[in-house]
Amino acid sequence: MVVLTLLEKVYGKYSVKDFVYTFKSLCEGLNVNLRVLGRAPRGWIKVEVSGEDEKVAVRFLEKEVGLAPVNLEHLRKFSVIRGRVLSTKSKLELPIDIGVYEPAPLEASIPLKTLQAQLADGKKLALQTIMELYCLYPNFPLEVKICEINKSEESIKVELAESQLTIFEKWLRMYNDRLVILGATIEEVKRIVARERLERDIYAVESLGLLEHAIICKMGTDAKGLIPKLGRKLPTVFLAPFCPKKVQKIIERFNL
Repeated sequence: MVVLTLLEKVYGKYSVKDFVYTFKSLCEGLNVNLRVLGRAPRGWIKVEVSGEDEKVAVRFLEKEVGLAPVNLEHLRKFSVIRGRVLSTKSKLELPIDIGVYEPAPLEASIPLKTLQAQLADGKKLALQTIMELYCLYPNFPLEVKICEINKSEESIKVELAESQLTIFEKWLRMYNDRLVILGATIEEVKRIVARERLERDIYAVESLGLLEHAIICKMGTDAKGLIPKLGRKLPTVFLAPFCPKKVQKIIERFNL
């Protein structure tokens, strides 16, 4: 038997009970029993896995979902981990929750200069501007690479992983607006899209995480224009537009 903390969060109106079947289905076909135990600090999901195929199930969950390191001792420099953006008042760094919570919650951080280099081609944009351009709001999932671990100062510095940069590059090159949704299941999003008859404006809905998704708008559809239509049906959900044209204009990445 082993207890794991998965790198998926539950927050808002949802509880872990809403996703018991979701995680049990991941181990379908394996001779294991998976039990959802509850929430770790900051909303990470804890599960218990036991049975003949326990080791196989653990490796599968690590690959498909990701496992929280829980404490600093389990972190490795240059490893890639999937975290979540945290709220911040700082102007110099973006805090990221990467699942370190023992003996106390500890966040990693991406320095502003790193974000400027990775997302703004070195342009000296303010942190708030970069956050708005790339929808880096609380609970947005990000794949980050561990750059520095200072155990004595309990400090973790990270940068965006190549896989995350590839995602943003794809978003920019596709040129379609996206509406980022934080705090709803994909089933709920698709149901409301159908109920509001928005299929004519929407190319697809892509899942970024358990409660995080992005609606890909069709060419000519403004993501910001969808917010009132979806917002009244999703009053507890955070909605933010990602607009490639705006990003490219501000960072002057391409000739428009």
